[in-house]
Amino acid sequence: MGNTQLKRYDKMLALTFAVFTLLFIVLAFTNKSFFNWAYERHQNQLSWYLRPLFLIPFCYFAYKRSWAGIFGTIFLLLTSMFWFPRPEVVSDQVKQFLEMEKEYLSGDWGSAKILMSLLIPVSFTALAVAFWKRSLWFGLSVVIFMAVAKMIWSVAFGGEAGKSIFIPAILGLVICIGLIYLGFRKLEKKNKWYD
Repeated sequence: MGNTQLKRYDKMLALTFAVFTLLFIVLAFTNKSFFNWAYERHQNQLSWYLRPLFLIPFCYFAYKRSWAGIFGTIFLLLTSMFWFPRPEVVSDQVKQFLEMEKEYLSGDWGSAKILMSLLIPVSFTALAVAFWKRSLWFGLSVVIFMAVAKMIWSVAFGGEAGKSIFIPAILGLVICIGLIYLGFRKLEKKNKWYD
């Protein structure tokens, strides 16, 4: 399938991924067995190291102005929490942090929590806009904000256990900044070559 055909089906594919994402969220919040099963597998820290890296294809698809790529990446990012098997050994810090996260998600949703949670889609929207508009420094600023905000939230609500995400978050941030910067420069150079 060529680029022209892919472009033709871009919005339809994006809508399909958006529906799958919505179904995943509804399933997670309405089916306790699925919710607990997903969180048991999320104890595998491979998913913690992998998830920040999804920002790289997200930025790439935003740069390429592909709705399907953007929504497909979001779907993969969310579902990656249960891609890996449940680990045999889990540290107490990881257990405590994930228990806090589960209680946070399954607890009462007041206006403050809703507003705070809206920062996630707002951040992703800002990131997509930044690379859609080809603004590298704005995009990297959003990436840094997202990583720092996640670490602050983790410690604010998880206390000492929240520090368990620091290494995956910082490592992911460094890799993302490096690869996004290099990828952006390469794409810009390629575009100038064809102009």
